[in-house]
Amino acid sequence: MICSAAAPAAPVPEDSRIPVDIRRTTFVVRDIDKSLPLYRDALGLKVIYDELIGGGTAADGERKPPTIRLVLLRANDTFIGALGLMQRLDIPPQPEPKFGKAMPGQTIVVMNIADLDERFAAIEAAPNVKVATRPTPIEYPAPGGQGKIPVLFSAIWDADGNFIELNKLLGSAAGMDKPADAAADTRPKDAKELRERLQ
Repeated sequence: MICSAAAPAAPVPEDSRIPVDIRRTTFVVRDIDKSLPLYRDALGLKVIYDELIGGGTAADGERKPPTIRLVLLRANDTFIGALGLMQRLDIPPQPEPKFGKAMPGQTIVVMNIADLDERFAAIEAAPNVKVATRPTPIEYPAPGGQGKIPVLFSAIWDADGNFIELNKLLGSAAGMDKPADAAADTRPKDAKELRERLQ
């Protein structure tokens, strides 16, 4: 198992916060068991939920099989940034994915990986993963043209053809006004606390 350093993250200052958090991105996948070797094993995300949904008993008493398997994984935050894997169990097998540039209507997910240099070998070796770009130093323009943001960039396709950027920040991320450890975590602990703040 690969040990990882915590990725830098911090909430925005209280006076800049809005009453919206992006909780989760969910991929609808062909086979969750083909997805987990990347997300759980190679990337090290922690499974926090793995349930069959949609079963039960019909009005005539007949048992209905589950229609969905849902797995939720998290990285370093219990409230935001989770990844969902959802498999529809009541549809026929789907065609094999196409591996290409993301087009309108498709998604690119970006993950920051503090130990990308060491971890990429496990990512590349994970079954059902196709490498688009091995770790390569690049620079993005900083906001307002104020310098550069250096990044160790890599990209892969997962088992379903989802395009995933796996980056290691080599400088400050866009929008980080102060170091990650300089701000206290002011995110609401749960939905109840969020509602109270909005009243």
